[in-house]
Amino acid sequence: MKSKGYVLLIDDDAARAGELAQTVIGQGYRVEVFTDVLEAYHFLTANQDLDVILCELDLEAVSWQEARRSLRELDLQVPAIMFSDRAEVDKMMTALRLGASDFFVRPIEDEEALFKSIERCVRQRQMRRELRESRQRLEQANTELRGTVKMLEQDQQAGRQVQLRMLPVSPMVLEPYVFSHTVIPSLYLSGDFTDYFTVGQHHVAFFMADVSGHGSSSAFTTVLLKNLFARKRSDFLHRDDDTLLSPVAMLKRANQELLDLGVGKFATMVVGLLDTQANTLRYSVAGHLPQPVLVSREGARYLRGEGSAVGIMDDASFEEHMVDLPERFMLALFSDGILEILPPKNLIEKEKYFLKVFEELAESPDEIVNRLGLDRVETAPDDIAALFISKRS
Repeated sequence: MKSKGYVLLIDDDAARAGELAQTVIGQGYRVEVFTDVLEAYHFLTANQDLDVILCELDLEAVSWQEARRSLRELDLQVPAIMFSDRAEVDKMMTALRLGASDFFVRPIEDEEALFKSIERCVRQRQMRRELRESRQRLEQANTELRGTVKMLEQDQQAGRQVQLRMLPVSPMVLEPYVFSHTVIPSLYLSGDFTDYFTVGQHHVAFFMADVSGHGSSSAFTTVLLKNLFARKRSDFLHRDDDTLLSPVAMLKRANQELLDLGVGKFATMVVGLLDTQANTLRYSVAGHLPQPVLVSREGARYLRGEGSAVGIMDDASFEEHMVDLPERFMLALFSDGILEILPPKNLIEKEKYFLKVFEELAESPDEIVNRLGLDRVETAPDDIAALFISKRS
């Protein structure tokens, strides 16, 4: 039969101790009896699985003041019930100072009250033990969680390095054109991506993508888009496939690939093709904000365009626009994360403020980055990507 609890009984009167021990054992408890206080103390230090202590208060040659200091050093969490032959106030106060849970005067007239007190103490001890074990499990879980988080951070950092290596060289100079970019992730991995590369002798293809969500899944989707454009560039060079020369055709391909991926990711995009010989731009917009900004001597203006984000619907449609570019210009594309850090509160005011920055500072991408505070942003509420294309006359 399983015992109801583990009891330590301390009394220098062997006969009295034996009698009480038999009574307690009869209630289903396991009892250890000590008539020597020093031996009981050593037993206490070595046995932390005790549930309750039954202790005689009128022990001979025992200074409870000294015992109190020793017990405090021992840091016992075991409830105690004290016994005495006299119902005196100073006896009761001594028991309370020692931290006793209960006090009984001999002869014990109400044994049922004693049994209930022992049961209470055992329950209290078991609850403390369970609490300690729960705390230990929680600490172990926290330690394991910290280790897991550290591993995830290392994986994210490694993935971030891979993603950074996927970005094009910045700046890329094709006189008189200069291409450059900036990417600030809200997490280690970014759902924003940009790329640009030459296509044949007289064209440069580029795109800006802002994938829904954050973290690994969004970053992997940017890898898919990067791979799509790399494949179509290879097809252009080796298979006479001119899909890459059509921004609308590329958006349709991106739309289908995200739908086929089946992970619930979509992306807003701007795809463009710069003709460096004719100084013209063909571009298409897929639900992207803010829209591209063209800056020239005539001022700054948005390049308008409509179309749904890619990866949402099968029958998505896109528009293609043609622009004759000025002799000297800067074209800027940003992901919508830039809108999160602009001072105005609503979207319309943010777009006005954004355009005003370009009207006031149109000399170089570096000045724009500085004015918008991108060179001082360490972590952003949303990913921020910026692509700049400049032509110096």
